[in-house]
Amino acid sequence: MITTYALKDGHLVSEEIAKPAEFTDRSAIWIDLVAPTADEIATIEKAFAVELPTPDEMKEIEISSRLYQEGRAQIMTSSIVYRIDTTDPQTGEVAFVVLPEALITVRFAVPRAFQLYSTRAQSGDIACTTPTAITIGLIEAIIERQADLIERLQHRTEVISHQIFDVKRHDYTREKRHAVSLKEIGKVSVTASRVRDSLVSLSRLLTYFRNFTMEQKSEATLRQRIKTAQQDVQSLGTYVDHISARLTFLMDATIGLIGIEQNQIIKLFSVAAVMLMPPTLIASVYGMNFKHMPELDYTWSYPVVIGAMVVSAIVPFIYFKYKGWF
Repeated sequence: MITTYALKDGHLVSEEIAKPAEFTDRSAIWIDLVAPTADEIATIEKAFAVELPTPDEMKEIEISSRLYQEGRAQIMTSSIVYRIDTTDPQTGEVAFVVLPEALITVRFAVPRAFQLYSTRAQSGDIACTTPTAITIGLIEAIIERQADLIERLQHRTEVISHQIFDVKRHDYTREKRHAVSLKEIGKVSVTASRVRDSLVSLSRLLTYFRNFTMEQKSEATLRQRIKTAQQDVQSLGTYVDHISARLTFLMDATIGLIGIEQNQIIKLFSVAAVMLMPPTLIASVYGMNFKHMPELDYTWSYPVVIGAMVVSAIVPFIYFKYKGWF
């Protein structure tokens, strides 16, 4: 789908192009391509005399394949985490093709940051008079959404920590609670890893973008916005590392608690086995089929033997309880 944004009275005016053949307005300052078809890409490439990156090229991990200049276009690709309002955020690539007269964005994901920025730009709340200003505005919106996701990860980490160490919880058995905690830790860790990769990608893009604006001698305000965005990305990266460290601790703690509980179960079995050894010995002695066992003829033999077995089991139990072994 092609969505064009033209500058009018200091704010953007959007228009959706249903068919590539209907695209005729080359004065648009921002062209947003969402999951574009081959015909849509060919139309934009012909209109602006630029070669857009393909989906395979956007997924390349080499910096030279993500950040480069081609003719009069600066092409910058970054990994973005989107669907952050769900329990399973995803990662997608977004390409920013910065031309002197327009910005072209190519994306096969739908980050909400684009929608938020579009709404603000169309209402005239933010400056969007040049392609570079629109680019840094979109990046700032993306960083803002990443920060929201990191806050969610922090909250989920606190919930997991409370779930693991709160001994008064009775909504789960301990075994089920630990299983749930391990699954939650895994989910949060995967998301945190995706956010970290996205922040690294954004950091590289901002460094390249800042160097480009310095070469073009862009406005000092724009360069300062890029520098501020770099600082935000760096601080968010540090915070994600802190969350990852906490998740590692919680993982180790959960596994340690599982080990302690397993040892406790084994200890109970061991104590029970020791307690039953004397009664078993007595039962074994009087279960032998010897001919001359005078106690077998006594009327009191049965209750005495039963009593001896009970006493021989109770005495070790009291001793183990006194020692605090279970």
